[in-house]
Amino acid sequence: MLTVRAINLVLPETEVYLAGSSIDRQLVLNLRSTLVDPVVKVELVGRGFLRWLEDNPELGYNKNTACTNQAVYISKAKNFHIEDGWPDTGLHTFDFHFSFLPSIPSTFTSKIGCISYFVQGTCCSCQIVLAKEERCLLLQGTAGDHRRHVKDTSWLCDPLEKNIFRPGDTTVFMTDIANRTCKYVRKVIFAVHCIVLYSSSRGEQRSLEDQSEVMRLESWTDMASFEAMRVTSALVLLKPMPVTSALMENKIRAFKHELVGTSGLPSTTSTIVGRVPIIIAATPEHFSVEQNTMTLHEDEGGISKGVSLHRDISDIDPGAFGSRATE
Repeated sequence: MLTVRAINLVLPETEVYLAGSSIDRQLVLNLRSTLVDPVVKVELVGRGFLRWLEDNPELGYNKNTACTNQAVYISKAKNFHIEDGWPDTGLHTFDFHFSFLPSIPSTFTSKIGCISYFVQGTCCSCQIVLAKEERCLLLQGTAGDHRRHVKDTSWLCDPLEKNIFRPGDTTVFMTDIANRTCKYVRKVIFAVHCIVLYSSSRGEQRSLEDQSEVMRLESWTDMASFEAMRVTSALVLLKPMPVTSALMENKIRAFKHELVGTSGLPSTTSTIVGRVPIIIAATPEHFSVEQNTMTLHEDEGGISKGVSLHRDISDIDPGAFGSRATE
């Protein structure tokens, strides 16, 4: 018969912790009988890992090279003191406290790798693990040199009122559409894209850029040809989500974000695409941005070219997007 009936971490299921904050919770140990000189502890661990395969054209035979990297963001442990070293039968509650560093990144998962955090409680006796429980944590990072990202960003035309947002924000987008085609504009799709630059440090240093759609919103317009209208839409940003950052800030990957608006023209292969770089910042400070713009792209048959929003495209007349965002 096992001496330990159960070990439980008292944690909420969906709470999102902020980098720089702390966690104050309990570990509950349920004993079936008296335990002699046990070791009861709680560990907080956060780490990142990535791996992808690349072809090596320099070799004369077909062989993939594994590109990997890993990082440890936090590793803390607390051993609990037990009076007399002989806990009796029944429930025993232990309080624990951990602080998160302000520089650790957000929880993140992709096909390339992940950034994950977990709390683990264990009870051992004579170096034998009698009971163990592990619980994953959701963490929202706050680090990021947002001033540098704003300074290095240059776009082509009309300014946005704001392009810095926080995870969990409800963001309202007002989009002006001028349809200069003979087709109806039936639908406009807004999506937030996360662009990740992965860096491998094992062997020869390599990098890989990957883009994924974080969320999307479809707005139906049914706008006739040669008409103009304003579409107001709202997006609720996820929480947690990665903040805009550089490689040096989370060691193995960098994050950028874009708000992308697309609209397909009926009975054609043409797609109107407007892109606005945005900054995801979990800090309370909001920096002013002097100039931001949305770039219009016309994608036909898989070939993409960029044009100004105010330029009249006489060949195809795909129309135009102009967007303003408010929180």
